[in-house]
Amino acid sequence: MSDEQPRTRVLVVEDDPNIVDLIRSNLAVRGFDTIISTDGSNALSLLETERPDIILLDLMLPDIDGFELCRLVRERSTTGVIVVSARGGDRDKVAALNLGADDYMTKPFSIEELLARIAATLRRTRPAPGSGDASMRVALPGAIEVDLASQQVTRDGEPLHLTPTEFALLRELVNERGKVLTHAQLLRRVWGRGYETETEYVRVYVRRLRAKLEGAEGPSLILTQPRVGYRIAAD
Repeated sequence: MSDEQPRTRVLVVEDDPNIVDLIRSNLAVRGFDTIISTDGSNALSLLETERPDIILLDLMLPDIDGFELCRLVRERSTTGVIVVSARGGDRDKVAALNLGADDYMTKPFSIEELLARIAATLRRTRPAPGSGDASMRVALPGAIEVDLASQQVTRDGEPLHLTPTEFALLRELVNERGKVLTHAQLLRRVWGRGYETETEYVRVYVRRLRAKLEGAEGPSLILTQPRVGYRIAAD
């Protein structure tokens, strides 16, 4: 029997043949399997049949709007999504993150940067076997329970569906409960080195966590330290 690890499968949703060739050839020589979709409808089918480890998603597609496709992907899967777009404005970046994208890259980009972003996203969305915390359950206000070992979160015993990036952010706050973690600390720990200035990432994902964990009438769980960062109350 072979002990080789399965090759990482990358779904590239892009209709520019030059960019497709560039990504496919560079990923192939580094041991990735690349699946190509030039439109959004086919991408959704491939998400189900090919079960990629990560998706590189262009926003300018011929059929489905890229933002809508990002939303549809996130409804169906926790697979890592990196938006790769010529649209470099902050509004587009925040919109994509709000819809569940894990990262956002602006064209043109270097292959080295792309590989670094893929590696950083995979560390969150596809943890290595045996990684993670020892069996440890943490109770939080609002009848929230976080199981750090199984990466499961429940409210009143009912599961809450968090993406891997959302859980990674929550885990950092839970592990340092009562302590304020700065934007830069959270960005470095959750997204990786080189993200320390991407403060929109933290703001968007804290907002997503609050919406899922606190509910309309629940207690405030993630507290803001203005101009510094965030914390979960110690008691």
